[in-house]
Amino acid sequence: MNLHPALSSHDGLFDLLKVWAEWGWLRELDRSLTQFFAELDPHAEPLLLLACALASHQLGHGHVCLDLQATLEDPDFALSMPPEGDIVQQATLLPSAILVGVDLVQWQRSCQASTVLFQNAGAPLVMRGSVLYLRRYWDYEQRVARRLASRLAFEPADGALAEQLDRLFDASVPGSRTDWQKVACAMAAVGRFTLITGGPGTGKTTTVVRLLALLQERALQNGSSLRLSLAAPTGKAAARLTESIGGQIQSLPVSDQVKALIPHEVTTLHRLLGTRPGSRHFRHDASNPLPLDVLVVDEASMIDLEMMDALLNALPAHARILLLGDKDQLASVEAGAVLGDLCSNAEQAGYRADTLELLEQLTGAPVHDAALQPGDDALDQRIVMLRHSRRFAGDSGIGLLAQAVNRGDAPGARSIIRRVESGLASLRLKSEHDSAFERFALDGRDNAPGYRAYLQTIRDHRPVPDAPPKEWDAWAKEVLQAFDAFQILCAVRKGAWGVAAVNQRVATALHRAGLLPGDAGWYEGRPVLVTRNDYSLGLMNGDIGVALQVPDEELISQTRLRVVFARNDGSGELRYILPSRLSEVETVFAMTVHKSQGSEFNHCALLLPDALNPVLTKELIYTGITRAKNDFTLIEIRESVFEQAVERKVQRRSGLRLALADCMKAPN
Repeated sequence: MNLHPALSSHDGLFDLLKVWAEWGWLRELDRSLTQFFAELDPHAEPLLLLACALASHQLGHGHVCLDLQATLEDPDFALSMPPEGDIVQQATLLPSAILVGVDLVQWQRSCQASTVLFQNAGAPLVMRGSVLYLRRYWDYEQRVARRLASRLAFEPADGALAEQLDRLFDASVPGSRTDWQKVACAMAAVGRFTLITGGPGTGKTTTVVRLLALLQERALQNGSSLRLSLAAPTGKAAARLTESIGGQIQSLPVSDQVKALIPHEVTTLHRLLGTRPGSRHFRHDASNPLPLDVLVVDEASMIDLEMMDALLNALPAHARILLLGDKDQLASVEAGAVLGDLCSNAEQAGYRADTLELLEQLTGAPVHDAALQPGDDALDQRIVMLRHSRRFAGDSGIGLLAQAVNRGDAPGARSIIRRVESGLASLRLKSEHDSAFERFALDGRDNAPGYRAYLQTIRDHRPVPDAPPKEWDAWAKEVLQAFDAFQILCAVRKGAWGVAAVNQRVATALHRAGLLPGDAGWYEGRPVLVTRNDYSLGLMNGDIGVALQVPDEELISQTRLRVVFARNDGSGELRYILPSRLSEVETVFAMTVHKSQGSEFNHCALLLPDALNPVLTKELIYTGITRAKNDFTLIEIRESVFEQAVERKVQRRSGLRLALADCMKAPN
């Protein structure tokens, strides 16, 4: 069968790629990279160059590689084609039309014939079976697999370990139920790599605090102390873990000496590794490893493949690393879903008999759960899933809804919403212009506040002009806490229901209601989200501040607009920054679900667009729901969008598990 004209020559292909880029189906970056490959190999077949363009574009969607077979089965999946728009008129230029007549063997041969493929040392492309990688991401994946494989062995356990575990974990868990926190702590104590996954309230932080106490106590008994470090991908996640840990250390049944040696502060991964401006590299690497013995990383679902490679590269060979995260949350924005890949068997556990025997010996109780199944994979022996949530009670609407969404049970999730379970509500809008949305944004519902509450705090609780600084600080803290009580989450960035449009719509509504002095530029009450780390200001990506009129430090009896942030070191202190110094911020009456990871809000509202979008999956819905501590509201125009999203699962193409299995088979 004859190939599509676009696949008959380089010129024909690049004409096609230009059109795709103009329509927004392909990034300009992808087209430029493909042009570069064509210059490296002028004889490269158009099918290879098409694969290059699609592989590069897939990185932008979080995929580490391009699966040629999967692409042939669903060609249009490989591009950024939004559901809206008249696709019918452009049907002849869809990937599904371009690839008519192409089979897997033909595509593989076209790729393998080029000098830009792996057969040539240092070639920029690598193919394994039907999967094509850009060389850099192949190298990331292989290095991560090798470094993880070197850490999977169990270490010897002495008799004292079981006694220490008994002291750190009380008997509050019923005898018929496994104490998975204790199991996780036991596993982490006998290995250099442990992954603990679980949903909100399952006790990941509690487990870590006890583990750090256990390890530090054992080290002191041997005449030394451990260098412990805690890190998270974002400043917001670091601040939350800092706050959580600080409240638990003092209640530990260990000596004051041990408590003093448990770190109280959490840093970001970029700060831990030492960012080099203008470079992808970090100050700490294999030649300059991190000076630590134990590293705990929270919110590991947000770690992409490149960051995981850098982290393991900088970790000393003897050091333990513990990853914490919810495997069911959204994966990282960048390429790779490391936590999801590693936890693919976490529900079933897949423990060997000797693993179960060791864990039962250390915890003093059988390890059992209805979902457990035996297995023999080396990685699975180092993973523990915490299965019982303490945040959401059995009758919690949020908990029930999150579980149903996580199962992909769309009818069950809808039924829970309609029953109006405790803490749950829904708002059905009639159209894009339904004023019910503005009313909700201002006043929330019942006892769950909207944005009026924090603005009233600004107005009604403002100190008198000559009040001492501590009163102004107390007021600013109160405003930040009041704003944190409610947050609108958007699934998408663009369109009528995207972040930009919703932020403007809410600001305008608040301004018309007389609650804001303006709705554009800088004005008192404007909440902002930091979108990039700024170490000179001590601000991290994800930090939220509010613009307030506060006393001017130089002009007596006058005020000046400054943006107030709570320091993300858990100290409770504030930082006042002039708006002119903030370049990487955006208004945050609404934020994307991705940006909300690592955050919690008393009342959270998830706003769904009126049409299905590629980003709408059960992971996104689940993540949005679990940002709410007490109240959750679903806002929608078409009910079917929610159901369709719950039935769709994020699919990140990766070969990490396969690479890890290969490493375990290879001779030492």
